[in-house]
Amino acid sequence: MVLSFDKSVAAEYKSPAQQARVMTESWVGSQVYCPSCGQGSLNKYPNNTPVGDFFCSKCSEQFELKAKHDTFGTKIVDGEYRTMLRRLRSSEVPNLFALNYDRTQGRVQNLFVIPSQFFVPEIIQRRKPLAHTARRAGWTGCNILFNRIPRAGRVSLVSNGIAVNKPTVLAAWKRTLFLRNQTHVEMRGWALDVMRYLEKLKNSEFTLADIYRFEQELQKIHPNNRHIKAKIRQQLQVLRDAGYLEFQGHGSYRVV
Repeated sequence: MVLSFDKSVAAEYKSPAQQARVMTESWVGSQVYCPSCGQGSLNKYPNNTPVGDFFCSKCSEQFELKAKHDTFGTKIVDGEYRTMLRRLRSSEVPNLFALNYDRTQGRVQNLFVIPSQFFVPEIIQRRKPLAHTARRAGWTGCNILFNRIPRAGRVSLVSNGIAVNKPTVLAAWKRTLFLRNQTHVEMRGWALDVMRYLEKLKNSEFTLADIYRFEQELQKIHPNNRHIKAKIRQQLQVLRDAGYLEFQGHGSYRVV
């Protein structure tokens, strides 16, 4: 995988933003393989296609691309809020490539993909509507709350300027595919919350008592649920049955 951009593809553009868009899209189309099936390259959709930017002709996975010259921080700016919520409850949500690059060197620094199963209403933040003086007055965008996505939902293809081993990428992608079996987006949100709090433990082995420490925080996220501990146990069983966790007996677990 060549990590430098082909600057010649953007030679006819004067706007730095347009140059960056053309170079990053060209780079993904020529250098990035499908993280789902390993197909050597991705196909680009025509501009302004609602479903996404790229697709894999072999496994039909779809991808949207977000690129920045600096890191993404805790939020990723996305499209119209209500449209996003409608897509979350359908099969139209694409996987998301997040790419950051060195603008001076014209080189990719990091590229990760967030698989579509990690998109739930809890990670979508409504932005303020545009002012009445704006050209699109009242239009309401949204942010993707990057810090609400478990680390398992950020599959790295390039990390700190180094391409990640392809088998490692494919294995990381497959590890969380079981979440797509959760057809109810609310249930999937619960699984993701538990996964995120398991990561906060910073230890692959834990007990029920360890994860119960986050009961109050989960109560704030799910204020209408009065059985938080029971819900935690339910999701641990889901994660165990999927092979994400291993039950070791006597209330002890291990993240596989």
